[in-house]
Amino acid sequence: MPSRKVGRPVAKILRSKIIYKGPVFGVRRDEVLEPGGVRAIREVITHPGSVVVLPVLPDGRILLIRQYRHATRQYLWELVAGRIDHGESIKHAAARELMEETGYRAKRFRVFLDMFPTPGFLEERMYVLFAEELKAGEAQPEEDERITAKAFEPTALEHMIQKNVLRDAKSIAGLLYYFRFLAGRKRKN
Repeated sequence: MPSRKVGRPVAKILRSKIIYKGPVFGVRRDEVLEPGGVRAIREVITHPGSVVVLPVLPDGRILLIRQYRHATRQYLWELVAGRIDHGESIKHAAARELMEETGYRAKRFRVFLDMFPTPGFLEERMYVLFAEELKAGEAQPEEDERITAKAFEPTALEHMIQKNVLRDAKSIAGLLYYFRFLAGRKRKN
């Protein structure tokens, strides 16, 4: 469950029913009394949370993956990402996903963005991590994954975002945050 700010009112759940529970997500229907006094039925997709990894190679290029996404009916370029397994820490999930999808291992992971990708109906909390001191290895994708990894210059990625070639929201958010707030600081230090 997402964390709550102390002292801020939250919705009072009057009734809750699990509609569907699958291996990746679930669906829950809540009858709620919201802080503003609105009484409503809210359907929520439950999700354990996920990690997004921004791996920067020693030469400054950024590693992305390309894979088919059935919901969009197309191949997308994305940052490495995946679900946090039950009982798994954020950094362990990031290390596992990076190794599975690219073969790379990182000496350190640092969360730099903590966000809710679709808060209108999705409970998922997404952590974007910077992967540092990368070491190449052999990818170990899951059985149903067909992934291509490629390193891009930051200017190429900015161009891909600007030209609507890079269309994955979590990747755009992570990359733009990195370019705006982190990459400049690294160059100055």
